[in-house]
Amino acid sequence: MESLAAAAVLGLVEGLTEFLPISSSGHLVIASDMLGFAGPRAATFGVVIQVGAILAVIALYWKRFFSLLRPQTDSAFSGLRGIALLILTTLPGAGLGLALHSFIKSLFTPESVAAALVCGALLMLLTEKRMASRQSSLPTASLDQLTMKQALGIGCFQCLALWPGFSRSASTIMGGMLLGVRRETAAEYSFVAAVPIISGAAGYDLLKSLPLFTAADVPFFLVGSAVAFLSAVVAMRSFIALLKHNTLRPFAFYRIVLAVPVYWFMSA
Repeated sequence: MESLAAAAVLGLVEGLTEFLPISSSGHLVIASDMLGFAGPRAATFGVVIQVGAILAVIALYWKRFFSLLRPQTDSAFSGLRGIALLILTTLPGAGLGLALHSFIKSLFTPESVAAALVCGALLMLLTEKRMASRQSSLPTASLDQLTMKQALGIGCFQCLALWPGFSRSASTIMGGMLLGVRRETAAEYSFVAAVPIISGAAGYDLLKSLPLFTAADVPFFLVGSAVAFLSAVVAMRSFIALLKHNTLRPFAFYRIVLAVPVYWFMSA
C-alpha cells in the first residue's frame, strides 16, 4: 500500500485541477510520476478520488441538487426539467465513453495527452476571441435560463473530454459560451454537470479494477478523497470569482506550457 502522504498530495492535485480548464489528468501524471506511483492502480486511484471532488460540488450546490428532488417554483433548473437537462448533457459523453472505453485508454500516451492540452488551449483562445466582447449580451446568465438545446449541445462538446488531457471543464465551458451561456454560468454548469458523468465513470472504473485492491487500500482512498474534497471547494470558489473579471486566456497559455512537462514525465 502506498503512503497516506502520497494519497494526500494526489488528492490535493485532483481537487485543485478537476474543475479548472487545465486537465486534472495531466497534473496527476506529473504528480504520480514524481511520487513513484504508476500503473493500473494509480490510474484507478486517479479516477476514484474524483468522488471527493464531486462531493465538494454537492456541498457547494446542495440547494440546486435538492431542488431536483423537490421542485422549486422560483427555479426552472429543478424537478424533472432540471433532471432532464442533466441527462441531456450526460448522455453523449457517457454513451460514447462506454462504446470507446478501450480506445480512449489507448490514447493515454505522451504524444496524445500533450496534443490534447495544446489543442484545447488553442480552442479556448479561439472561443475567447469570438465570444469575449459578447459576454454581457449573451442570453443565458443563470442556470435557470438554460435550455434543453443548450444542455444537449454542451453534452456534445463534453465528448471532447474523452480525449485524455483535453479537460472536461474546458470542453463544457467552451461549449456553453459558444451556445450563448455566459462564462461564469457555463463554469457553474460544468461543476453541476460533472456529478453524474464523473460518478458513473468512477464507479465503472472501480468495479473493473476491484481485483487490484484490498481492504488495506481503503485508508489510501479515504485520505485522497478527503483532501480532494477540501481543495476542490477552494478551487471552485476561486475560479468563479476569477471568471467574473477575467477570461480563459491565462488558462490556455498555462496549458501550452504544461504540455512540455506532461510529455516529458509520461515519456520517462
